[in-house]
Amino acid sequence: MMNCKTNINMNADSYQDKSVNKVITKNDLWKIGFRGLLMEGNFNYNRMQAGGFCYSISPALRKIHTDPEDLKRALKNNLQFYNANPKLFTLPLGLAIAMEESKEKPSTIASVKAATMGSVSGVGDALDHSVMLPLTLAIGSSIALQGNPLGVLVFFILYQAYRIPMYFWLLFLGYNAGVSALERLSDHAEKLGRAANIVGLGVIGSMVAKYVKVETVIELEAGETMISLQEGMLDKLIPNLLPMLLVWLMYYLVKKGKSPTALIFGTLFVGVGGHLLGIL
Repeated sequence: MMNCKTNINMNADSYQDKSVNKVITKNDLWKIGFRGLLMEGNFNYNRMQAGGFCYSISPALRKIHTDPEDLKRALKNNLQFYNANPKLFTLPLGLAIAMEESKEKPSTIASVKAATMGSVSGVGDALDHSVMLPLTLAIGSSIALQGNPLGVLVFFILYQAYRIPMYFWLLFLGYNAGVSALERLSDHAEKLGRAANIVGLGVIGSMVAKYVKVETVIELEAGETMISLQEGMLDKLIPNLLPMLLVWLMYYLVKKGKSPTALIFGTLFVGVGGHLLGIL
């Protein structure tokens, strides 16, 4: 009886069918990639993106694991907690497919997925949220602010033109390169994330100077001369000083936990009120 329990425990972290066969094709990877575009459709606060990850990889698991018990174990293993950047998650997804195809232990696959969440999220969030999204938004907004409604379409096309090729390229890279691709990403994740954040700050700073407009119409009396506070003092001291102060104030309030929605409506209220009072 004791030997039976021991054998069960030893086999709990391995597949019954250990034969390795290359069954995943390029068409399978394309299919998995398109399914992965919906990976956040089942997002929840219990296992985050686990359902989406399992949904994405399930066609590969069905081809790899012909044994019903192995398929159950693989599906359950890929339903564990997962949370990473949805644009770059295809790199560990491709690696997971390659490891499943090589019949690696489920615990090893789960460990690799968990270990890569940090680097994928760090680089992905910095690249996407700090660089590409603000940059493409700036281009589209500049067109829209000129009265051309195609600005929205330009933003969408530019953003997807960067996102989609990188998304599928990382999937094939993860599958073909295996662990070495993730090792290279992990080694340079901090540097890449920091570089992307620096570029993103530059993009956001230029957008503040160009698109955030805050001016005052207050005039100060100097003897018999009226001096504009905006043109005569503030612009000569630091151009775009008021927009910069507004952005820093919003940043400070957001860091303090204030609701962005409340800040948006608050800014609108102050702007309208300041105009009616003859201040802005």
